[in-house]
Amino acid sequence: MKDLLGLMGKAKEMQAKFQAMQEEMATLEATGQAGGGLVRVTLLGKFEMKSLKIDPSLFKEDEVEILEDLILAAYNDARVKIEQAMQEKSRELTAGLPIPPGMKLPF
Repeated sequence: MKDLLGLMGKAKEMQAKFQAMQEEMATLEATGQAGGGLVRVTLLGKFEMKSLKIDPSLFKEDEVEILEDLILAAYNDARVKIEQAMQEKSRELTAGLPIPPGMKLPF
């Protein structure tokens, strides 16, 4: 019975830690760039775009496709940074727990 109570207490503690981690991750911010910094995208932790900066030298009618590609590349760069930060926070939170490899948290 003691083990069950201890397990329930740990589960409740873990749930509180995950909730705190999710709130912290929502405040994360990452800036991705492309074209040597000519295009910059800043994302929030929930992958919402906060800002987009485009160097004026890219505003040429015949280079629209290049600009579109750079925006996508900068967005994806920022998204990867947010995902890496989330994975690191999850690893810190679950350190020492017997969780099978490849299992992603929160469930």
